[in-house]
This record gives sequence, structure tokens and C-alpha cells, in this order.
Amino acid sequence: MLLYRTFIPIGVIGLIVRAVAQVSTKIMPLGDSITEWGCWRAYLWNKLQLGGIENIDFVGSVTSTTTCNVSDWDRDNEGHAGYLAIDIANNNLLVGWLSSANPDIVVMHLGTNDIANNKPTWDIITAFSTLVDQMRASKPTMKILVAKIIPSIFNNQSDVDLNDAISPWALSKTMTASPIIVVDQYTGFSTSDLIDGVHPNDSGDEKIANIWYQSLVNAINDSQSPAKV
Repeated sequence: MLLYRTFIPIGVIGLIVRAVAQVSTKIMPLGDSITEWGCWRAYLWNKLQLGGIENIDFVGSVTSTTTCNVSDWDRDNEGHAGYLAIDIANNNLLVGWLSSANPDIVVMHLGTNDIANNKPTWDIITAFSTLVDQMRASKPTMKILVAKIIPSIFNNQSDVDLNDAISPWALSKTMTASPIIVVDQYTGFSTSDLIDGVHPNDSGDEKIANIWYQSLVNAINDSQSPAKV
């Protein structure tokens, strides 16, 4: 039997690696009005650009009209004011959004409206599991950043209960190919960072952006790493 090996010239390998690097990493900010209206997305975008991470694309069916202190930023997102995580999951809304945007990374801050509507913690966590399953059905290597949500005036104990449940849930649900990274947006965030008891003011938006930043950078680098042969 004759065995054949295919050799790829080093120069060609370099071209392949550069081509992979030139494909923009698609990032979907997913949430409610805190995502749709928040300037944290603008500050996060700007921080990534200043950090030299330019080959990215924020994606989603919503284009924000929010005025922020950033001159040029990617306004696309999947923030929907008033939406509950439970309703997004049960009505399979995310399936269509994922199909249209095809993200590599999802940055999710959800649960505030569920708490405002007195939904039990376990029902919210169950919805999170459904959403993660839908993300992975869209892309098996999806990188998923899940926030411990910022506090609100609705029910702080319910905020704490949900946030306490997120870490063990994520640990049980994470996968090597599709990790779930928990990002703590609650600790260090105070009512003085809220404009109306629910939505972040400018200092709150800055805090949210800063907290997302390193975890998102790590996920971007992971997504952009060429496959090992």
C-alpha cells in the first residue's frame, strides 16, 4: 500500500493563518433595555478599539439610537426593552436572532425583567439553559459570557438569589468547546450608578464596560486562534 502525505508550503500556511485572522469575530450583546439603551456597549467598543482589538463586529437585529460619549461605535445589538429571559426562551425568539446574526460570542445580561415580574429563580435559570442550548445549536463553539446582573429597585434579594444561582449553573453547563464565562456585574455596582433605579447612568455604563472587557478579550482571542492541525 502506498501512503501519501500532503505538504503545505510554509508561505501558504501563513496566508491561511492571516485569512483566518482577517475574519471578523461576531459578538452579540443580548439582553433587555439595559443592553438596548445602555452606553456600556459604546464604551466597551471604544475600549476594545483602544486596546488594539479591531477585527470585531457587534451584531443583532437592533440598531441603537442612544447618544453616548463615543463618536463612532458599532450600534448593533440584541437588546429588547421589557423582554423576559423566560419569554425569549419559551417563544424561541433567540433562534431567529442567531440565524440572522450568526455570532461567535454572546454577551448576555438578562433576568431583570423576570425579577420585576416575580418569576422564580429556578425558572430564570431554566430559561438560561434553553438559551444556551439554542446558542450551541447555532454554533457548537459559541463562547458565552453571562452576567451576574446589576442591582435594581425591583427586588434586591431576588437579584442576589439569581446571581448566586448563576455560578453553579454555569459550572454544570459549561463545555470545553463552548465555555460559559460568568462575569460579575453586581459586585461594586451601587444604586448611585443607576439613573432611575433600574438602568445604569454614565458611571454605571463605564463600570459595566470595564467589567465585561477582559473576559470578552479572552473570548475574542480564543475565537480568533487558528485551529491546531
